[in-house]
Amino acid sequence: MGIAASFIISSFVQILQAWRLKKGLVIVYTGKGKGKTTAALGAALRSVGHGHNVIMIQFIKGEWYYGELTSSKKLEPHFELIAAGKGFVGILDDDHTLEQHKEAASKAAKIAIEKLATNAYDLMILDEINYAANLDLIPLEMIIQIIKSKPIKTTLMLTGNYAPSEIIELADLVTEMREVKHPYKLGVKAVEGIDY
Repeated sequence: MGIAASFIISSFVQILQAWRLKKGLVIVYTGKGKGKTTAALGAALRSVGHGHNVIMIQFIKGEWYYGELTSSKKLEPHFELIAAGKGFVGILDDDHTLEQHKEAASKAAKIAIEKLATNAYDLMILDEINYAANLDLIPLEMIIQIIKSKPIKTTLMLTGNYAPSEIIELADLVTEMREVKHPYKLGVKAVEGIDY
């Protein structure tokens, strides 16, 4: 092999390694244990620290107050949060029809597709999207479309319990949160600043 061919191969390997370092991942946080959204918010904080652009689209949360609604504003312009949901489906004070929840989840999915098309984000978090799929608020095919339409550089995080096997198969990294002990079982309600 000549010097020119060796140089070309070496350059190609270096380009390939650089591309791999810039390639975004598909990450899934699922399971019955707490910490899925919290883990995603931790990644968002870390990403913003490197000057990356982050967007979080919440598929279920939307009408209650969560601390990230305020803290995300402190991280602007690098962190954008869109609370698109109508709240938890069929529990507590849910006064929306299933159709309204479906419309909100569909709108959130369309926002995700539109935002991905801008190629402006290093990290996109689709918070509680796995729940939305499990509750039949959005079709699985739409989530697969979102994953397949992500730009190479963008890392896509999908949170929520009941991650479909098809999503797990497409993911690069899957973490299952497992509940070992929970204060709720002792009657402790959600804690401000920790749970919301």
